[in-house]
This record gives sequence, structure tokens and C-alpha cells, in this order.
Amino acid sequence: MKKLIVIVLFLSGSISYAQNMNNISLQEIIEKKADTVGGVVGNWKFIYKETPMLCVTDEANNRMRIIAPITESDNLDKELLLDSLTANFHSALDVKYAIANGILWSVYIHPLKELTNEQVESAISQVYYAAQTFGTTFTSTELIFGGRNTQEKQPKEIKKEHLRKF
Repeated sequence: MKKLIVIVLFLSGSISYAQNMNNISLQEIIEKKADTVGGVVGNWKFIYKETPMLCVTDEANNRMRIIAPITESDNLDKELLLDSLTANFHSALDVKYAIANGILWSVYIHPLKELTNEQVESAISQVYYAAQTFGTTFTSTELIFGGRNTQEKQPKEIKKEHLRKF
């Protein structure tokens, strides 16, 4: 009988932590955090601290991504590419640098339903910081796991006219 009670308590505790994020809840969080929001449900364009971002969801397949453009991939030399791959392991944390359609992006990808409100807010912040620190510290937060000391790295010049605008 004791085992049954323990199992029931364990399962009820696990169930209470289950999330059920959806497009409506996600839109409310984005509207709360963003300076401006446009687009349609499941495909939002928004500005966060003067940085353009996109959030795209697929409820049927339980996927969500928040992305911010950084620069055209043609602007990247071998050193920047290697630094961004290193950052993906050490300092970008939940966000990654990725190239798609000729653009380098700061990207957060996660199953939609399992997201918490706090994770969405953190994702927006991390995408922003990874975009802002590209070429210098390559960080999405103040936390860095190992690797070389990116604080001593000299900033690489990326011309503002190369940054893509929405």
C-alpha cells in the first residue's frame, strides 16, 4: 500500500509540472516583452530592445523557434565562424548561432507545449544578447561554461550596413 501511495504522489507531482504552452499564451508573453509585435498567430515579427526578431511555431508538430538576424553570412570569415561554433558549446547556452538563407541568426528552438513562461522570457533575452554580443563575447547571458576567455577577445568589426533589416 505504501508503494502505491508513493507512486501516486510521484505521478501527481510530475503531472503538475507539465506545461501546455500554445500560440495564444506565447503571443501574450511576446506582447508583454516586445516593443512592437506584428504578423499572425504562430508567425510573429517583433522588436525587442531595437532588435528585430521572429517567432515561428508549429503546434501540430510541437515546435517553436525565436530568431534574430545578425548579418549576412557572406560577411563571416573563418575566424568568426569558428568563434560562433565555439560559442555554441560554451557561451551561447540555450541559444545557438546558425546560418539559413544567407543570414547568420541567433536561434532558440524548443518543443512548444513543454515551454514555461519563464523559458519564453529567457529565450527572448538570450536571442537578443547573442545577437548583440556576436563578434565580441559571443554570449547569451553573463554565464559562460569553460572554454577560452572571450572577455579578452578584441571585437571584430561588422559593418552596420550589412545587417539585414525587416
